[in-house]
Amino acid sequence: MSMQASKKYKNFDKSQQFYMNSSNSARESESHYPPQKHQFVNHLCSNDTSGSRNSPHQASDIHYCTLESSSVAGSYGIRQSPSISLSSTTGSSVSLHDSLSESTYGSPASVSCLTEDPNDLKHKMRELETAMLGSEMDNGDSFETTFDRQLFLEPDKWKLLEIARGDLKKGLIACARAVEDDDLMMAELLMTELRQMVSVSGEPIQRLGAYLLEGLIARLASTGTSIYKALKCKEPTSSELLSYMHILYEVCPYFKFGYFSANGAIAEALKGENAVHIIDFQIAQGSQWISLIQALAARPGGPPRVRITGIDDSISEYARGTGLHLVGQRLSCLAQSCNVPFEFHAAPLPGDKIHVEHLFVHPGEALAVNFAYQLHHMPDESVSTENHRDRILRMVKSLSPKVVTLVEQESNTNTAPFFPRFLETLDYYTAIFESIDAVLPRDHKERISVEQHCLARDIVNVIACEGAERVERHELLGKWKSRFRMAGFTPYPLSPFVNATIKSLLENYCEHYKLEDRDGALYLGWKNRVLSVSCAWI
Repeated sequence: MSMQASKKYKNFDKSQQFYMNSSNSARESESHYPPQKHQFVNHLCSNDTSGSRNSPHQASDIHYCTLESSSVAGSYGIRQSPSISLSSTTGSSVSLHDSLSESTYGSPASVSCLTEDPNDLKHKMRELETAMLGSEMDNGDSFETTFDRQLFLEPDKWKLLEIARGDLKKGLIACARAVEDDDLMMAELLMTELRQMVSVSGEPIQRLGAYLLEGLIARLASTGTSIYKALKCKEPTSSELLSYMHILYEVCPYFKFGYFSANGAIAEALKGENAVHIIDFQIAQGSQWISLIQALAARPGGPPRVRITGIDDSISEYARGTGLHLVGQRLSCLAQSCNVPFEFHAAPLPGDKIHVEHLFVHPGEALAVNFAYQLHHMPDESVSTENHRDRILRMVKSLSPKVVTLVEQESNTNTAPFFPRFLETLDYYTAIFESIDAVLPRDHKERISVEQHCLARDIVNVIACEGAERVERHELLGKWKSRFRMAGFTPYPLSPFVNATIKSLLENYCEHYKLEDRDGALYLGWKNRVLSVSCAWI
């Protein structure tokens, strides 16, 4: 970037302080987070959701445990999920309602937000926005300076600027186009307007707009990588991040959709096996396997021997506050209480560093491999000649697994050029933010923390980073199918039982969530926008 452009953006360093410093003040006005493993997801929702935005779901007496206490779910007005049985695939009638439960393991309790002064909360939210986006004075943009710049605008750009002032979405798109075209003056004028329109506590498009604008500013200043790393760093604390992830898991069905559909396919493929080995390429807290272990324990004729190999990732390790040994201890205690012979093997390496020797596959074991919201992090041929995305699939195929499960966000951000990628991110995360808006009040400080610490990082990475530093590289299912087939896999259609399980799950959420069974895969969407897809391969 030129020296002149660098001078124009003196506030970009402040932009980075949003992640490094403001999390301290924001944390005072927040509390928790929902999947993860995840990120992520979006929902396109029309304005008719506003009527139900602050209407809590009717509570049920049935508790659905996840990363911690069911009291967390209750505090957000989430209806508790019913028991979901695995009996049709395992021969037992053990429910899935304990999947993702960490209550057995003593996860940190939620932080109450009821003692905060509402006026103080509003002040802190304003401080957060100022730290993230800067101010016109900090940017050195006086009214006269801005006016002088506008004098040089061509008529069509004058018109565009006026449109942006009245429509935030169109303004964001226009700003992205200006960044794409290296039109620095127009980009700066639009950013000045957009700063006045976005808000971390406003409408879904205002909240999403705040993070998209942050990404655009970072991209123009060539600071995308440092901001993304700042988002991954010391703040919030591990216990806070874990609680934020728990909130996201509770208020949105994306992670449950992925875990339940994958577990159903695995249970069916491993039916009747005496020794099973599950390789999870992103073990996180190990929560996905609680319901499966419980179901296998109740299988007629006794449970099989179960071995799980867990592959780690840096964000999950930070949220746990320790290494994979804690996951192994938790799952071992659960298996012992269920009388299931169990062994845990830790592979504390990023997925793209894994080779066959790290997996300790034994002869005679029925093997299942799980890729839940993880493969999109693997660099492919567009990033490196090593092409770990396809290498890992070929390696897994060489192990002759009984089943391989894939759960991914249905989004196209891998090889798309910047501007189409921006439009895709805007569309996808609009749906995500609107789905959150249907459950959590806009001034809910924990919602602000969830979006800031669990979603903003991914958004900024997609918008501001390139090359190896851009790790959020989603692909559509059609592309994943091509990769799996090239590696030698064939589809393993999900059973009607899995479909019924997910339908039961969605009964506890907003009616705008949609489920579609197409060509053996399950698609979860918000209204007319597909957000996640689940399928299996052999």
